[in-house]
Amino acid sequence: MLESIDMSLVDWSRGQFALTAMFHWIFVPLTLGLSFIVAFMHTIYVRTGDEEWKRITKFWMKLFGINFAIGVSTGIILEFEFGTNWSNYSWFVGDIFGAPLAIEGILAFFMESTFIAIMFFGWNKVSKRFHLTATWLTAFGASLSAIWILVANAWMQHPVGTMFNPLTARNEMTNFWEVIFSPTAVNKFLHTVTSSFLLGSIFVIGVSAWFLLRKREVLFAKRSTLVASVFGVISAIATVATGDTSARIVARNQPMKFAAMEALYEGQTHAPLVAIGVMRTDTTRLPNPRQDFIFKIEIPNALSYMVFLTPSGFIPGITDLVYGNEEQGIISYQEKIERGAVAIQTLKELKRAKERGDEVTYAALLEKFSDPKWLEGYYKHFGYGYYKGRELKELIPNVKLNFYSFHVMVILGTHFLIFTLLVLWLSLKNRWGNHKWLMWVALVTMPMPWIAHQSGWLVAEMGRQPWVVYELMPTLSAVTRLKPGAVQVTFWIFLATFTILFIAEIKILVTQIKKGPGGK
Repeated sequence: MLESIDMSLVDWSRGQFALTAMFHWIFVPLTLGLSFIVAFMHTIYVRTGDEEWKRITKFWMKLFGINFAIGVSTGIILEFEFGTNWSNYSWFVGDIFGAPLAIEGILAFFMESTFIAIMFFGWNKVSKRFHLTATWLTAFGASLSAIWILVANAWMQHPVGTMFNPLTARNEMTNFWEVIFSPTAVNKFLHTVTSSFLLGSIFVIGVSAWFLLRKREVLFAKRSTLVASVFGVISAIATVATGDTSARIVARNQPMKFAAMEALYEGQTHAPLVAIGVMRTDTTRLPNPRQDFIFKIEIPNALSYMVFLTPSGFIPGITDLVYGNEEQGIISYQEKIERGAVAIQTLKELKRAKERGDEVTYAALLEKFSDPKWLEGYYKHFGYGYYKGRELKELIPNVKLNFYSFHVMVILGTHFLIFTLLVLWLSLKNRWGNHKWLMWVALVTMPMPWIAHQSGWLVAEMGRQPWVVYELMPTLSAVTRLKPGAVQVTFWIFLATFTILFIAEIKILVTQIKKGPGGK
């Protein structure tokens, strides 16, 4: 049903959005993490009156401000792309997706913009407590902004609280609270925000280690490290916990993504967890599962236990999902395609009946879209109908990319937990500056949280493919009908612009760090 789609247009549109999103996410987690660390430091200053804490707060506040300013510019571009490159998507889900984005713009962004001015320019101009309140409200505003973006993304991963209106061919929100408080949305927010707090902590520890290696601002570095390590340990534990919950949610709601994350082709009970593995080159097809890995180290029963808290739980594999598994009640993709095609054809016939004034046929077809059994049996698979006549492998995400991205994220998350625990223990013992090797580890660790974050988003977005709204709207049907050349031009313009912004951010941050807390 999508033979007329220019695949190069789809690929370039996806590439442009991925470019913008990944550049934007370089800045966002540091903004989220530093905002609360600065607020805690500011609180210590107000409570103690110690001028050294004021110097510390102002230094990290300055780095926060630099990062915040550049992050805003990339975020604005990202939101405009929904209308320019993904207009069909915006039409199909605008009533749901638009609400969180509007709230984010009206409430959270204005809250940040208002109080960030007081936070930066209110020193000695307003009372200490009001100034501190502005700092905390800026931090909460940043997280509040993240809530609405992540709610929108969570709905794309697991659409709930909505109904399809066949008269407008759009999805409409029926339960605002179900959209906001779905398990996917709540856990996505908690995992993203706590991992951002962890990134901010490791950034502060790394910069502090640099000062200690150069034997500069020793008191500043030790105090900063202590706050960051406490914050980091709590965030690391929360990140691991929410990551574990996230895996179970994905296994229930997006089984194909979960199977791709573990490169599991044949479903099984007592499924092992692949701790480390090297995959073969071609994993898009459906090969013999014994040929997928060159080598792998497995933890017996761990995958089944992680999802069901019992080793006897059945984890469906890619072949089960594609070809079906009658014993487990899993219908094949081909059956879903046929049912989805019926739903699409019913919608087309409804439109034709209305155009020709056939009230009897129109009423009969319209009634189907309010029949729970028909909705569950046919409309639920609406998106699959677009793949009638196409190859089944198009419905399988990139297994290799998802497998490596997921495992990189997990391995780095484990490293961060051990690292922050060690730094906290040494800081409490006042021995943090005595281990030169660990300070070098801190410097090497600094970029790793960004790698983990980008890996996590690759799993979230690439694992969802080929869906822009899971099982309801394929990416192929969401794109705006533009000329591929127009998207290519803007892609290269954005790449050049974002690269310049990124280099500028690094240069400005490095300059300010070199100046230290006493610099102007």
